[in-house]
Amino acid sequence: MKCPFCNASDTKVIDSRPADDNSSIRRRRQCETCGKRFTTYEKLETMPLMVIKKDNSRELYDRSKIEAGILHSCHKRPVSPQQISETIDEIENQIFNKEEREIETSAIGELVMDKLKDLDEVAYVRFASVYREFKDVGTFMEEIGKLLKKD
Repeated sequence: MKCPFCNASDTKVIDSRPADDNSSIRRRRQCETCGKRFTTYEKLETMPLMVIKKDNSRELYDRSKIEAGILHSCHKRPVSPQQISETIDEIENQIFNKEEREIETSAIGELVMDKLKDLDEVAYVRFASVYREFKDVGTFMEEIGKLLKKD
């Protein structure tokens, strides 16, 4: 496991326990090089989930892609890393609790938007603008109008 602070590969586990949902193991690690601590989660990997892209190509599901999109959308917003992690966990629970081993990117995008709408409306609009490929200000205004009607 590489240290997220200095990128060294020499880390040690200093604490290990079941995560809150009992579906994963929470490990507290310490970097042997810089001494900083960080947390990782270990989950049992079952049959791989394939993601069907817009061009109908397929690739393995990658949590980091959802994480990158949400992190980018929540940049400079009052959303904690723990809230982001919990949101991604909720999205994954919905994805992996289905019987199918394939999911379209559009279904993942809609799940992310549903969760972001509840988490932070600005982050939601940011994500939606990229995901739905807004072409002009009018499209932004339509999406904001939908949010305002909801309240």
